[in-house]
Amino acid sequence: MNILITGGAGFIGSNLALALQKQALNRFGSGQGYNLIIIDNLSSGNLENLKEYKGNFIRGDVSKKESFTQLKKEKFEVIFHQASITDTTYSDDKKMISDNVEGFKNVLNFANDSGARLVYASSAAVYGNGPLPMKENQKLFPLNAYGISKCEADKIVKETIEKKNSQIIGLRYFNVYGPGEEHKGKSASMIWQLSQKIKKGKPLRIFKYGEQSRDHIYVKDIVAANLRAMESNARGIFNVGTGKPTTFNRIIEILNGIFNTHFKPEYFGLPPALAEKYQNHTHADTSFFSKILKWKSRFSIEEGIKDYFSSIK
Repeated sequence: MNILITGGAGFIGSNLALALQKQALNRFGSGQGYNLIIIDNLSSGNLENLKEYKGNFIRGDVSKKESFTQLKKEKFEVIFHQASITDTTYSDDKKMISDNVEGFKNVLNFANDSGARLVYASSAAVYGNGPLPMKENQKLFPLNAYGISKCEADKIVKETIEKKNSQIIGLRYFNVYGPGEEHKGKSASMIWQLSQKIKKGKPLRIFKYGEQSRDHIYVKDIVAANLRAMESNARGIFNVGTGKPTTFNRIIEILNGIFNTHFKPEYFGLPPALAEKYQNHTHADTSFFSKILKWKSRFSIEEGIKDYFSSIK
């Protein structure tokens, strides 16, 4: 089976590539069951994430149509689209929207031409500060350019599914954390950022009063959701979260337990420039994914954080 992963050197893409490589080894006794190809422009991905990857790698930008020229030689059965500018503080809103939307259109057209099943990354950013828990069919209120770009992709998918018999699944990731995100800097999860401050003995500064919450989901669960989507005949857009939000105050408590420390949060006000772009809470209603794809997340927040930091010590 030929499988293409866009953005495969990034956080989620690299975890997915390595999981597929391992799955092929377990199923077929070698890595030959899947022919994996990654395309990534390395603008935010990191080749360090692929040290154990044995498949093919192409340096290319999916927002440029010419990047698909050499890919046309292959007949792909499955395409995982993970490539995207994901930094919500990215300074050029127009470029973010343009690159993310054009990249998605190019991948979608390529998938349709190839007859491939497309599994792509959407985001909880499309919901903004909408009603909780967040359901796939509720009105969308994206607060930033990243959310807008994902909203546009989801809109295109809904129109495509209505007109064609395309095999497309969109996965609205909630707040993902885990190994492989270290290179992301300020756009890495708050779990990673707070852990590094603890290790360096720096103050744990969070917005007043730490009761904002996120539906944190471990990257191993995100990978499992992608693999389930690959094997399913379902179409549509689905939330991928745990359904159990956790406050930042609680995250600090869990990290203190992991590192045997006693740090207290230092609260500060939300900067005015962020006031209209900040999601106070994310909380996935996961019932649709559970019903249609017969899958739910495995790791609790405590289990995920423990596994995360035991794997990188």
